[in-house]
Amino acid sequence: MSTTRPVALVTGASSGIGKASALALSEAGFTVVGSTRDTSRATPLDGVTMVDLDVASDASVAAAVQQGVERFGRIDVLVNNAGIGLTGAAEENSIAQAQGVFDINVFGVMRMTNAVLPHMRAQRSGRIINLSSIFGLIPAPYLAAYAASKHAVEGYSESLDHEVREYGVRVLLIEPGGTNTGFEANSPRPDSPLPVYESQRRIADQVLATAVRDGDAPATVASVIVAAATDSKPKSRYTTGPMAGRISILRRIAPSRIFYTQIRKYNRLAN
Repeated sequence: MSTTRPVALVTGASSGIGKASALALSEAGFTVVGSTRDTSRATPLDGVTMVDLDVASDASVAAAVQQGVERFGRIDVLVNNAGIGLTGAAEENSIAQAQGVFDINVFGVMRMTNAVLPHMRAQRSGRIINLSSIFGLIPAPYLAAYAASKHAVEGYSESLDHEVREYGVRVLLIEPGGTNTGFEANSPRPDSPLPVYESQRRIADQVLATAVRDGDAPATVASVIVAAATDSKPKSRYTTGPMAGRISILRRIAPSRIFYTQIRKYNRLAN
């Protein structure tokens, strides 16, 4: 079966930003393939074909992309949304924990990209939209491994974009700020907690919980993803929500001393 509508593949589409994005893309006229690790446990979404996909598995990625191409004939937009967090001081996170974050947040993006690029190059068009974070631009104390993964996504995406433009493919970044999802509750805790960090870790958890609770709705991010998928002249990066926009500007123009003072103040760290 093929379709005359453009086809979008969204990873991590069972909840949060992924779910909102899959529904928004469907409403915008896309045929949408949404993925989750276990479709038997996912709530059906109107206008979205759900497939099983584990972005940490080469075989699963290849099978899901092939399934989408065989069913609909093409993939025009890939939204790399699947991701996980990790809280705690950097010293409290084991290398195994950090590797788990990178396997999904970074290598998952690379696996998905490598799987769809041959199809996009062959059709001489396509957009790969990677979910970064405002923490891909700024420090994130007590979220160091997560921030490192998003910095990696930024560098990978910008570099790849220049490699594939000549084939009609663009690689774009979405940089949300705090978003009202299950991020904080679903982020693993450190597996090697140390008493020296306990007090500040508790404060960091409170700061993160507040940012998530008071953050933008997933639909706000989804609307920006639709814009990135449809803009005739797409931007390389899109911030979502007013807070993320202000932080992005300050990161570029504020002197380092002033900027880092504000980072420490926001995170309630001693100067």
